[in-house]
Amino acid sequence: MTPQNGEVTGHTINKTAARPVAAASSKAAASSVESNKVEQLQVVRTHPVGRSAISPSTPVHSTTSVTVVSGAALAATGQSNVMQALAQLSPSITSPAVGGVGGNAFTQTMQLRGLSADDTLILVNGHRRHIGANFNANAGPNWGTEPTDIGLIPITAIDHIEVITEGATALYGQDALAGAVNIVLKSDTKGGSVNFKNSGFYGGDGQTLDGTANMGFALGHKGGYLDLAAQIVHQLPAFRNGDYKNSSRYPNDMYYALPDGSSDPRSSRSRDVQRSNGLPKETTETLSANMSLPLTDKISLYSTSTYGHRNVEIGQAYRSAADDLTVTSLYPNGMQPYYTMEQNDFEVDNGFKGRNLGFAWDTYVNYGKDMQSYDLKDTDNASYGTASPTRFHTGSAASSELTAGFKASRNIDTGFLPKPLAVEFGAEYRRDTFTLGAGEYGSYGAGDVPILTGPDAGHTATPGAATHAGNPAYVAGKYTRDVFDGHVNLDFFVTKKWEWTLGGRTVAYHNYPVVSTGSIGTRYNFNRRWAIRANINTGFRPPTLGQTYYYYNSPQATYSTLSLPNNNAAAQALGAGKLKGEYSRSFSVGVDATPLDNWHLTGNLYYIAINDRLASTTTLGGSFVAQTLQANGMGNATYASYYSNPVNTNTWGGDLSTDYTLRTRNLGMFRFAFSVNFSDNEIRSFNKTPSVLANNGLSAYNSYAIAELIHSSPKNRETLSVNWNRGKWSVSVQEMRYGSSVFIAAPSLPNNLWTKINPAFITNMEVGYKITPIWRVAVGANNLGNKYPTRVKEAASVSNNNLYKYPNSSPYGYFGGMYYVSTSLNF
Repeated sequence: MTPQNGEVTGHTINKTAARPVAAASSKAAASSVESNKVEQLQVVRTHPVGRSAISPSTPVHSTTSVTVVSGAALAATGQSNVMQALAQLSPSITSPAVGGVGGNAFTQTMQLRGLSADDTLILVNGHRRHIGANFNANAGPNWGTEPTDIGLIPITAIDHIEVITEGATALYGQDALAGAVNIVLKSDTKGGSVNFKNSGFYGGDGQTLDGTANMGFALGHKGGYLDLAAQIVHQLPAFRNGDYKNSSRYPNDMYYALPDGSSDPRSSRSRDVQRSNGLPKETTETLSANMSLPLTDKISLYSTSTYGHRNVEIGQAYRSAADDLTVTSLYPNGMQPYYTMEQNDFEVDNGFKGRNLGFAWDTYVNYGKDMQSYDLKDTDNASYGTASPTRFHTGSAASSELTAGFKASRNIDTGFLPKPLAVEFGAEYRRDTFTLGAGEYGSYGAGDVPILTGPDAGHTATPGAATHAGNPAYVAGKYTRDVFDGHVNLDFFVTKKWEWTLGGRTVAYHNYPVVSTGSIGTRYNFNRRWAIRANINTGFRPPTLGQTYYYYNSPQATYSTLSLPNNNAAAQALGAGKLKGEYSRSFSVGVDATPLDNWHLTGNLYYIAINDRLASTTTLGGSFVAQTLQANGMGNATYASYYSNPVNTNTWGGDLSTDYTLRTRNLGMFRFAFSVNFSDNEIRSFNKTPSVLANNGLSAYNSYAIAELIHSSPKNRETLSVNWNRGKWSVSVQEMRYGSSVFIAAPSLPNNLWTKINPAFITNMEVGYKITPIWRVAVGANNLGNKYPTRVKEAASVSNNNLYKYPNSSPYGYFGGMYYVSTSLNF
């Protein structure tokens, strides 16, 4: 943990305030180390307008709304994962503690302004970062998304994070419908830190050990640097499951009835056997290296690399001895399967930056890849009977992105404008890939052994590993997409106080039409303390390759439920057409102010309209669906879903952030901050239901799917914090309020059994002490008051064998309070 406890968390920086970028730390205020002293002298002399092509940061003083969160503030949250820390500090971002059940629990996802995780573009040092291979196939928050996983970047590697909530399409890329998150890494030439932390829940589980370190080195004598960082996190599981109840044929028993019809005596044993609704067991190792080496006075070589390795183990649906999928000779007391994932993720971004002929330029080649391998253990394939293995390799997934690009910028004196005209332009080529690997045959194949015990003995057993069958060979494949992207941005002042920005971007996809988007922004500085701004933006996001080609099979006792690739013959027969991309229009107005030297305020009102939202259909069932699946070789599957463009949505919202710093002679320094964000998502209209579904009385998108899309994250979030520093002591207190959201335990439940997660106040607190100038210790707690979300209604929980005691989509988790102790050396 860094000693700057709570150092200026996120607010939008006002250009007119004569001060450094407070939220980004002093290092971030001079973020473009590549520019060397030559550029720094020029900055002082000419005050360049617009964004420099060689800067990794986004201008915080222009027409675009940018919130900056320092690396010190991220570390001071007590969180081990960058995603969790950012969600705690930024009120416009929500991220459930657990992404959901099954494979959804492997990685955390982010929702910016209540929109889907795929609608936020992630960058590192201003360059696009590759997306992850984990597809969230199960219903829940961010259902059907395949976002970037920022948790694979060491938290100590980060200098600051910029949350850009508008105009990001023109600046960075068309995928930024909600905005963009730019992670700027440290570029120190000396110093470093070593940090250790232990944390756990009040309930005694979820113990986590976290070790981080970073070190900066000077390269040469002309401003070159190498900043290295590493982090290792080992997290033990935590569960908050209800006691098992079989709600179908055997409501009271975990075992088949005895021949005389009486209950098996073993049914009286503990029913605390479910482990699929919880925090996974996880070990993550991450590394990063951020380097720049001046080759001449005007040109530098740079390289940014990250590597992450993760092992995750998460419980799946418990199968009792009275379940047709349980081979009782292997598991006489039932089985608790575990889904495991091993992940290797890396990215290398190499290039040259420089200044020639009045231009700042950057040319780069970036390659990133995420590789995941899946196994299921402590399970069986009932169709193999007693010969069934108990562990299966169920498949793999990989995503990669190769990017080669060039961008340049220049300030041009026009002679008629009061300040130089800033021009920034660039072009890049990207090649996206998605690879789906097959599982071993036994993970999905039929062994032709009938059900061995119970009333269904002799009937056909559902093939595939319970509870997640592997990928069959016929869905495996490698898929690619070529993308050509060009953009230009202009930044100019029509008067000394009135700034305008114009941006345009045209992108050609080899499997989609050429798409052009743009941005118009303006800002008027009344004086050095007050400014207003407004923006109009359009954006576009194509489906990820995973959303087009991902396959998932969930076997049940007598049937299977499939998530089908959009281009699959069965999906097409069920009405899946060619996927379209999302197209957005957004409008915003805002104010930036510094009423007093130590008081800053920013506010925004916004509207975002998205056409053809990408989302999974509801789970389709019935005789027509079953017959269609069987006719297309899908075995005994009777339910299926696929990715589509079912609805058009509106998002209305606003945010306000303000902070005040009070410095006293005897009592130390106080920093008070308050922020609020509200966003209301609604369905504007429905796209036409495929005729083949409508003719068979089926709906492609029902109220359950709607609720998961627009009501799974809270509408509003408020945060009030106070940070105090005096001498060796520091104390921070943060009070957060989350608005209401909705959790649905099962798709078939009527609306009256949905769970409304009531608003909640969560208190976080930390006390720190510097034993020496470089050695600091701290104790703290997140959710100090041990707050749990609204309990799931009993009638709803029974639909999942009483699995859900608390909603797993709760934005602040459902594990109660968490303590932590930490020690750090900063040198």
